[in-house]
Amino acid sequence: MIDWGAFFVVAGASLLASTLVVSLYSLGLRLLTSSGRALVVDPASFTGAITVLTPKRAAKEAKRQRKSATANPLTVFQKRLALVGAYACFVLCVGAVLYGVYLIVPALHR
Repeated sequence: MIDWGAFFVVAGASLLASTLVVSLYSLGLRLLTSSGRALVVDPASFTGAITVLTPKRAAKEAKRQRKSATANPLTVFQKRLALVGAYACFVLCVGAVLYGVYLIVPALHR
């Protein structure tokens, strides 16, 4: 017989945890881009990418990012604060994932 109460507790906890991890990661990415750190992948170093930038396209993107970085209304302090917030979000995200692994693996409870 299924204990429906326990089932719904586990379903709710997993929904809440997955929402937390995705929200932390997306907030971290948003803060990282607000701080002026561009997420550009060099085609030579990551050949398994779905879209590989040609050198011409990469130069064009770098120029666009430099232009948008100069148009950023944030002060230097605000950019640094956004960067620290982004890294804090990533650390919390990794912590939540590691805690989930700890809860799942019984060998870690000894």
